[in-house]
Amino acid sequence: MTALAEELPAHLPDYLARQRWFPAKGRPVESVAVAGSTPLIGEGELLLDLCLLRVTFADGSAPEHYQLLAGRRHQPTPDLEYATIGAVGDRIAYDAMWDHEATAFLLDSIREGRTYGDIRFVPEPGVEIPSGVSGRILGVEQSNTSVAYGDKSIFKLFRRVAPGLNPDLELHRALRGEGSEQVASLQGAVEGTLDGQPATLGMLQDFASNSAEGWAMALTSVRDLFAEGDLYANEVGGDFAGEARRLGETVAVVHKELAAALGTGSRDADELRAALTARLTEAASQVPALGEHVDGIRAVYDALTGEIPTQRVHGDLHLGQTLRTPRGWLLIDFEGEPAAPLTERTRMDSPLRDVAGMLRSFDYAVYHQVTLADADEHEEQQLFRRADEWAVRNRSAFCDGYAFGAGRDPRAEAAVLRAYELDKAVYEVVYETRSRPTWASIPLTSIARLVEEAQDKGVDTADPESDPHISL
Repeated sequence: MTALAEELPAHLPDYLARQRWFPAKGRPVESVAVAGSTPLIGEGELLLDLCLLRVTFADGSAPEHYQLLAGRRHQPTPDLEYATIGAVGDRIAYDAMWDHEATAFLLDSIREGRTYGDIRFVPEPGVEIPSGVSGRILGVEQSNTSVAYGDKSIFKLFRRVAPGLNPDLELHRALRGEGSEQVASLQGAVEGTLDGQPATLGMLQDFASNSAEGWAMALTSVRDLFAEGDLYANEVGGDFAGEARRLGETVAVVHKELAAALGTGSRDADELRAALTARLTEAASQVPALGEHVDGIRAVYDALTGEIPTQRVHGDLHLGQTLRTPRGWLLIDFEGEPAAPLTERTRMDSPLRDVAGMLRSFDYAVYHQVTLADADEHEEQQLFRRADEWAVRNRSAFCDGYAFGAGRDPRAEAAVLRAYELDKAVYEVVYETRSRPTWASIPLTSIARLVEEAQDKGVDTADPESDPHISL
């Protein structure tokens, strides 16, 4: 056993508990071990290893694997203090994604197509990858860690690793093959093995340096609206509806490209209904507040019939997974829900899953700001009326854009779209109840509205023009 595998695990429980990308915080960790390590730099002041960590839990749930680019130095520089893990032999181990020398090494390895043991650095054919550029960590870490190289490239290290091809890499390769201009083009990848199967460790893409995140743009629009008490949403300078329409068209084009690259299929409504109902039952057992809505939600699910067209989709689409560049919108992060099994994230699904995710995101963008507002009862009622106006306007604009790009209006498939939106809202209720209880009212209010619409109009009917409260 190497010194790294023998001495590093003692420091890992405390280290993991501090990381934003480790989703199991709060669960009792039984053990953390180095399941495998591949030396990348074996001599000199910087030692560098790509490690797979195996985490087991006291509750008996399945072990999970996480990835660490482990650097070791005798005297790490002060800017690496945040990333320090602990002493290993006569050196200090740290997360080398924060080390400029280490990230420059990763970029050079992809450009040159190097191999280290089972680890392959794979450039995409015909791509020009810059050289001699060190990386800088981007933003706040979420489920993965991203490093930008100048304004040309961005590398994403997947923190949680599972056997099989990560859908983020798979779908970006497919879209590159279609010549898609709706995503940041793939430049290369890092691939290895886990449990004897191929595993995706990282990927390099074009960096959209002069861009804005869709979530941030939507929040700015809402703030502009709330600041202008005597103007309608379409009269405010920060009106987002035009961008929402363009974003809807972009999503539709990506769906067309994915269907062309990877084919289409169908899903029996009975099977989908069973899956949705099972998730609802589990959620209701955890959140009593869902109880009064269960029968109404099930009635919407029961309306699903026949065969539902499917294809590969984004799977976790919301405003935070979009970037607005000077040329248009880009979709990012095709990994799907990281906590879901890989088999679930890679199966075909209805494109309406993505549409529903965006509709829920518009709700969140506006209603969470009402929740955070310091307002009395009268002011709060006014804010909610303005929020309703913003949400309806932007949901409708997004669907208009999608209809233009796809050649079919998602609102025409109201039963399926409403079922997917309810499924997403049920998931949100569980998440918010655990993490942000004051926000649980956002999805609960949406569930009540969706169920009421289905009861009043019929589950397969949608008429957004005549009903200002419809969420389709």
